[in-house]
Amino acid sequence: MTTQHLEHTSHAHAHGPGCGHAEVPHGDHVDYAHDGHLHREHGGHWDECEADGHAAHETHEHRHGEDCGHESVLHGDHVDYLHDGHRHAAHDGHWDDH
Repeated sequence: MTTQHLEHTSHAHAHGPGCGHAEVPHGDHVDYAHDGHLHREHGGHWDECEADGHAAHETHEHRHGEDCGHESVLHGDHVDYLHDGHRHAAHDGHWDDH
């Protein structure tokens, strides 16, 4: 799965530890959840961090929800759950691994 490069041109806030936004580990970097988007620093600007494709988390039996114990992050029109360094999102009866 690859990640699109979509520059967030009007983003003046500098994310970092303690900035007030949820930190989301994502491969070799950290995304920051901000107003339903995931932002990643890249080349002196912030990108919208969106994955291409569909990656089902086939062996994920845990059901995420309000009291599941995992942090929830608003992501566009749905909620992702942070679980073991991944973002899980409900999709067609299974969990996607973002």
